[in-house]
Amino acid sequence: MGIHVWYRVRDFDAGRAFYTGMLGLEEIYVDRDGRWARLRGGAAEIGLAEGEPEEGGVATIDVADVKAEAERLRRAGVEVGTVLELHGEIRLLDVFDPDGNRVQLAQAL
Repeated sequence: MGIHVWYRVRDFDAGRAFYTGMLGLEEIYVDRDGRWARLRGGAAEIGLAEGEPEEGGVATIDVADVKAEAERLRRAGVEVGTVLELHGEIRLLDVFDPDGNRVQLAQAL
């Protein structure tokens, strides 16, 4: 069973570019006229639709090295939080897309 989360983004093209270019998700469907898309990273699927962002769920994306991703994204000008390590089991990082939606990167230790 995959994880699916939907986000609304003000700028559809900028949202798609963020999730594919910055976070490495694969775009598996896009409806340019309807202004929505489906993206996949592993078992997780994220849907993007053009509209006003709203409070909602958080997608978690597994990565090999949270600290390296934090540095890469900071250098690219992406808003990122502080790397948190929980009991030597997992590292987490909050990342914010251009519309302020929170995405969490996770690394199993």
